[in-house]
Amino acid sequence: MSLKSYVVTRILLAIPMVLLLLTFVFFVIRVMPGDPALLHFERRVDPAALAEFRRRLGLDQPIPIQYITYLGGLFVGNFGLSMQDFSPIVDHLIARFPATLELAIYSMLFAVILGIILGVFSSKRYDSTTDHSIRLFGIITYAIPVFFLGMILQLIFAVWLRVLPSGTRFDPHYVPPPRITGLYTIDSLLTGNLWAFMVSVRYLILPTVTLGLVLCGIFIRLTRTNMIETLRKDFVVAAEARGLSDSRITYQYALRNAFLPILTMIGLQFAVLLAGAVLTETTFSWPGLGTYIVDRIAHRDYTAIQGTVVFYAILVAVVTLIVDLLYAAFDPRIRF
Repeated sequence: MSLKSYVVTRILLAIPMVLLLLTFVFFVIRVMPGDPALLHFERRVDPAALAEFRRRLGLDQPIPIQYITYLGGLFVGNFGLSMQDFSPIVDHLIARFPATLELAIYSMLFAVILGIILGVFSSKRYDSTTDHSIRLFGIITYAIPVFFLGMILQLIFAVWLRVLPSGTRFDPHYVPPPRITGLYTIDSLLTGNLWAFMVSVRYLILPTVTLGLVLCGIFIRLTRTNMIETLRKDFVVAAEARGLSDSRITYQYALRNAFLPILTMIGLQFAVLLAGAVLTETTFSWPGLGTYIVDRIAHRDYTAIQGTVVFYAILVAVVTLIVDLLYAAFDPRIRF
């Protein structure tokens, strides 16, 4: 199978997966106990006002009609209207998603770099005290609750040492860089504002380190396991016999061949990271999708919750598809 055929096949397979996710989320929201409209008002309300409220949100239609209407709206980027002020949910998602994406990108970079470095270091010192210490570090960081680690880092670096800010995304006393991509670090560089870039980085450090430390344990273990197996293969022994340097054998030969499983895990964890940074964003008051959905839950905004969960589902499907395509590009064997 050619790469082009493989790409087309994966895209076609991704479409029913997304539809299945959308259908599941839609009907789970609908079968939950309680009337979303009545819960929204939280008190006795005039029946005419309640009927108008349902009509504006389309909740007065039969569920199959609601489902068809909702799917049709998604194809044109319509995620529905908020129950709070009838504003388009897609506007909220566009405003909040860059913050989540920026945090996810830097957290993943930190986790992958730290995890690969420690994993390679551990594999080179197999069954030594260093190896056991790195493995223990990976287990502890993966097991520790992310909100607890975040609060500890805030206490140390923001409260005691006062070297880093404890929350939000930018200094509230100043105007953030003009919105181009929505990612403050990128926008500040595009506009040549190095001061804004430094401020953005300072506010990113604590939440990035928190999420990165929790995730790095996965990459430590995966890198270590694959490197130990790869370092014992014949081509590595042959490279050693040829007198190649240890660093060249490790990074140019062994790590390159051991990287495919790590690449798969990067994609899967990045998808999870996009959808699962709720606790970190809440801990650091980060204005992303995580804090948005928590706020919508507190206000019982069922339509916004549904739109956000559907958006998360689409993100996970898209990232998974990208990982499959990258895997095929790196390893042609899986196309056959």
